Amino acid sequence: MLRGVKWGEYKMGDLFAIQRTLSFNSNRLVDGTEYDYVTRTSCNQGILRETGFVNKENLNPAGCFSLGLLQMNFFYRRKRWYAGQFVRKVIPRFPLTENSVLYFSALLNKQREKLSAVLVRNVDETFRNLPITLPVTQSGQMDVAFIEDFIEKLKAGRIAEMEAERADELSAYLTVIGQNSCELSAAEEIALKRFETLQWDAYNLEALFGKSTRGKRLKSADRLDGSLPFVTAGEACEGISAYIRNNVRVFAKNTTTIDMFGSAKYRNYSYGADDHVAVVHTEKLPPFAAMFVTAAIHKASHAGQFDYSKNFYAKDADALYIYLPTKQGGPDFETMELVISAMQKLVIQDVAMRADRRIRAAKEVVKRSVSSAE
Repeated sequence: MLRGVKWGEYKMGDLFAIQRTLSFNSNRLVDGTEYDYVTRTSCNQGILRETGFVNKENLNPAGCFSLGLLQMNFFYRRKRWYAGQFVRKVIPRFPLTENSVLYFSALLNKQREKLSAVLVRNVDETFRNLPITLPVTQSGQMDVAFIEDFIEKLKAGRIAEMEAERADELSAYLTVIGQNSCELSAAEEIALKRFETLQWDAYNLEALFGKSTRGKRLKSADRLDGSLPFVTAGEACEGISAYIRNNVRVFAKNTTTIDMFGSAKYRNYSYGADDHVAVVHTEKLPPFAAMFVTAAIHKASHAGQFDYSKNFYAKDADALYIYLPTKQGGPDFETMELVISAMQKLVIQDVAMRADRRIRAAKEVVKRSVSSAE
């Protein structure tokens, strides 16, 4: 995009006039939203608050930049504005378009380090003498057409990039859950509508899945680096404290672990576990049903009854009762599958909607013009 561009050197003073503002304290502000009150802060584009009309003498025009002398940030002023202390107005000596506002905002803010290196009393003179390079035409004039085209391509490229990111992100989520669409099936919609009226019953974990298994201790110093996740008690990294190659019992994926504090987690991968972890053998369940069961286990086991003084063990898992949807006298695993599948799709829909809102907002920024903002 920049190949073959001809560049010319300017001084900032050739392009912008820098002037002091007639400042006043915020206690003079009145109610209203017609004008901005700008201070030297970098927060909120330098705007402390909005105000109504105060007086004509202190009013600064729209269509220029403000310079806060504390952090040397330049902000384009789309509304007429009043100034607090230590704020300059930087007025362009040439007409600005929306694209040139973006271009020169970036260019001006690249001067922060140089302006911050001098005393406040020398800022104006330093600014006027700062050298910058700009694209120029063959006749040596500022190449306004190039600047317009350059910014348009950047904006279009960013929107295209965001749209591609959205598509990739959505595809990745669907791949993880083994779906090709995030639209709910008729069965999933029915399952969600029926959820509030489901019949529930208490079930004993040992009766459903057999005896739970306790992991075995493996000291940190004895763990050999490898690829097998090793699960211990804790929430960080889902309780995975290391990846090992030791000769330990490998538990099947699609099972549930409960640590010493009663925190249950679904595992969709094979793993090892230490003696502070109980494994519930849900491997024969469909994955979505196993996830539902894990949530039910966590609700029953992680209610504050287990801590350092009273650890959760495999025997506690065997004695645990959980509440599950019931059908014909037994757990309704089919409904559990549908509910979890639907919930995952709804989460993915929400992610896609947030991405769409970001893209729409970016497009609105592209469409907005200086004149309409004024």
